[in-house]
Amino acid sequence: MFYIHHTACISPQQTFDNINIEQLHDAVNNKLLAIEPAPQGIPPGILRRMGRAIRMGLTSAMSILQKISAVDGIIIGTSKGGMEDCIKFLNQIMDYEEGMLTPANFVQSTPNATAGQLGLLTKNKCYNITHVHRGLAFENAVLDAAMQVKDHPGSNYLVGSVEEISDYNYNIEWLGGWYKNEEVSNKNLYNYNSNGSIAGEGAAMFLVNDVVENAIAKLNVVKLFHTRDENLIKTEFLQLIEKFGEPDLFIIGESGDIRDNKYYEACELVIDDQTPVARYKHMAGEYPTSSAMATWLACHLLNSSSIPQHILKRGNVADKNIRNIFIYNTYKGKQHGFLVISKK
Repeated sequence: MFYIHHTACISPQQTFDNINIEQLHDAVNNKLLAIEPAPQGIPPGILRRMGRAIRMGLTSAMSILQKISAVDGIIIGTSKGGMEDCIKFLNQIMDYEEGMLTPANFVQSTPNATAGQLGLLTKNKCYNITHVHRGLAFENAVLDAAMQVKDHPGSNYLVGSVEEISDYNYNIEWLGGWYKNEEVSNKNLYNYNSNGSIAGEGAAMFLVNDVVENAIAKLNVVKLFHTRDENLIKTEFLQLIEKFGEPDLFIIGESGDIRDNKYYEACELVIDDQTPVARYKHMAGEYPTSSAMATWLACHLLNSSSIPQHILKRGNVADKNIRNIFIYNTYKGKQHGFLVISKK
C-alpha cells in the first residue's frame, strides 16, 4: 500500500522526545492523559487559542513537516477531535444568549480543525481531508492515503489521528458503561474481570509515500468492517495469514473490557502457540483512534532492539527477528480493523 518514512506520537507515555516505553506512567482517576511536549513551529499567538486536541495534533505533525519541504496532502482521522471546544462554545451560547461569543472555540470545535490548521500554518493548498468514522476513523484515513499514493506516484502524504479526553464525552461514555466504575490501575488493567476500560487520548502522525528508499516500515494492508460475529473476525484473520504468513508479533487492542475478549481470543486461537501477542491499551487507554498509537508502536518495534516486557501477553521475543506485525483492534465490539506492517 505505502511506505512509512517518519512517525511522531504524543501519548500518555514517553513516545515523543527521548522515547522510553519501558517505563509505564500511571492513570489518574481512570484517565490516561497525554504528555504534551513543548510545541515547536507554532506561533505563540495561535498556540494560546488552541484546544488540547489541536495542540497535540499540530505538535506531532509539525515535528514531521519540519523535516521535509512540503506534503501533497494532509489526511487526519478522528472521532471527536475538538469536543472540549465544541462544548465551551455551546455553553457560551447559553451563557451569553447568543450575544458576544468567542470565535476561537467555534473555529476549533469541528473535527477538521487539526487538518485545517495544519494547512494554514504550512500554507499547504493541496488535498486536505478529515475522516470521522468513530472507531474506524484512522483506518479510513489510512485507506484514503493508500489510494492517494497509488494515484499520485512520488507524492508525500501526512496521515494520522488525534483524540482528546473531554469532560463531557468522558461522562457520556461512563454513563454508557464504556469506562470502569471502580478506580483501576493501568498496570493491572487486564486483570479486572468487569465491563469497561479506562479513557485515553493522543495523536500519531506518519509521513507516507511509495518510495522504498529510507523507509522505516511498509504498511501492506488495512481491513475494516462492522460485525458482532467473532467467527467473521476469525475468517478475516485467517485470510491475512494465508496471504502474509504467520505474524512475528501480533498486537491486539485488548482494553480490559471483558465484553470484547471473545474477538481477540478468536484470533489468538488460530495463530501458532509460540507467536508473541502484545497489548498496548494499558499504555494509551481506550479511545476511538487508538489503533494509530498501535501503528506507531509497530513501527517503533520494527526498528528497535528490544520489546518492553509489560506489553507482552504471551510468547517470547528474545533473539526474535521481528519483521512482520499484525494489528487488530475493535471499538465497542462492533467496529473492527486489521493492519499489517512489515520491514521494508
